[in-house]
Amino acid sequence: QGQLVESGGGLVQPGGSLRLSCAASRITFTIYTMGWYRQAPGKQRELVAAITSDGNTDFADSVKGRFTISRDNAKNTVYLQMNSLKPEDTAVYYCNARWKSLNYWGQGTQVTVSS
Repeated sequence: QGQLVESGGGLVQPGGSLRLSCAASRITFTIYTMGWYRQAPGKQRELVAAITSDGNTDFADSVKGRFTISRDNAKNTVYLQMNSLKPEDTAVYYCNARWKSLNYWGQGTQVTVSS
């Protein structure tokens, strides 16, 4: 059973930056597509960014140009660098690992953008 542990969330002012980390264990990390999702109160969970095993990336339109996703296969870790944060980025951010029918989630980390 795969395990994902997120860290790096917190409170930040509008325009600020945060970097989220997701450490994976008990999976063959290099073959998984890794993703970050978020869920705001009263809204559905949505994809923020994803990175495939060969490094191809995809982003939600709302974060393009502000967020980047990267992975360190030596550390079994995926990162989400979030810049120019807006109040509407406030949500619980979840890490996801997906390969064929296998799909794992982290416990989530809260990101709050507020002055």
